Amino acid sequence: MSGVIHFHEVAFRQAYPAFADVGRHSTVALQAYWDAATAYISNRGGGCYGGGMTVAQRTLALNLMTAHVAFLNDQIASGDVGGVVTGATIDKVSVTLEPPPSGNNWQYWLNQSPYGKQLLALLSVASVGGFYASTAVPGRAGFWFGNGF
Repeated sequence: MSGVIHFHEVAFRQAYPAFADVGRHSTVALQAYWDAATAYISNRGGGCYGGGMTVAQRTLALNLMTAHVAFLNDQIASGDVGGVVTGATIDKVSVTLEPPPSGNNWQYWLNQSPYGKQLLALLSVASVGGFYASTAVPGRAGFWFGNGF
């Protein structure tokens, strides 16, 4: 499973109709969002780059992350700060947001869009177990048992 997954604009726009409008979401912008997505999910195959996901799963994950980043940028551009407002004051402007209901900041960030929620579900299923970095012989994961085997 080696190689690099590249952005396929036509397939992306068909899969995510919210981004079908070329005037609102240019090719250049979508490519930039894809490039940003590769900072979170690798587009390279093989080794630990794949995270145990198939090419189809990694492609889906990259497309979902691209849609998530685009969605959040659309929100920012419209002035929406996100979050659940629990209180507001008009004079002297005060706004209170509900604390994140998610387990950690990564989950909270992904839960900001429907695409991020789908991605979180995919990653939960496809990347169970993760990786353990170690200087030990491969297969030992850094743990030594008994006489060192």
